[in-house]
Amino acid sequence: MHYYRYSSAEVSCCYKYLLFSYNIAFWLAGVAFLGVGLWAWSEKGVLSDLSKMTRVHGFDPVFLVLFVGGVMFILGFAGCVGAIRENICLLKFFCGTIVLIFILEMTAAALAFLFQDWVRDRVETFFKNNIKFYRDDIDLQNLIDSLQTLNHCCGAQHPSDWDHNIYFNCSSLSKSRERCGVPFSCCIADPAQKVVNTQCGYDVRNMSKSRWEERIYTKGCIPALEAWLPRNIYIVAGVFVAIALLQIFGIFLARTLISDIEAVKAGYHF
Repeated sequence: MHYYRYSSAEVSCCYKYLLFSYNIAFWLAGVAFLGVGLWAWSEKGVLSDLSKMTRVHGFDPVFLVLFVGGVMFILGFAGCVGAIRENICLLKFFCGTIVLIFILEMTAAALAFLFQDWVRDRVETFFKNNIKFYRDDIDLQNLIDSLQTLNHCCGAQHPSDWDHNIYFNCSSLSKSRERCGVPFSCCIADPAQKVVNTQCGYDVRNMSKSRWEERIYTKGCIPALEAWLPRNIYIVAGVFVAIALLQIFGIFLARTLISDIEAVKAGYHF
């Protein structure tokens, strides 16, 4: 029996285990996202009654968490198994999907830059639509509160946007105690107060507008985000570049490993 060595065609162990390690981290992150998303749905009772999914009218942040987690889980699994088993189909699936995501990201960034007014209008409409359902979903409520607290803002363009919500509407037909108020996240925090006053926004919009600035943030969240972006452009750009480099690195590893495997197979058929 004769043994042949193909010194010019072999699978690089370095690239193989680098890709495996890369995807293990990817896969674990996906597991974490899925775990958090399923836990959140469990707390809201969605897992025990799936019909609640169809009753959510606003944006449920858990959907986004589960979607991202699911994509990362599938890609991480395909990349791990493809690398360790030297499976070309799984590696091509992993590589092709990462390339597609990268192209979509670049396209979205370019379109957002070229059509800034359109994007601003869509974001404003999205924010106002979700103000309507502020009390309908605890995760949506926490998301809006966090956005308003961190950016020192209230509403999409101004505090009056809270008229879109049935509980905060100033209409005389409203019987809510929160009528003509704003959420506590709109209130200017008192440094001396250690406990959050969740009723600080009650009846604020019944006051004259000149007194609003004493109690609540009067800048809308859309202008606040527009002002925040230029101040932190290097941080935002750094994050996007880091994500792009990670994706390019994964594509490079996958393509290199695919080429090595194909070269070895071609050598065996020689």
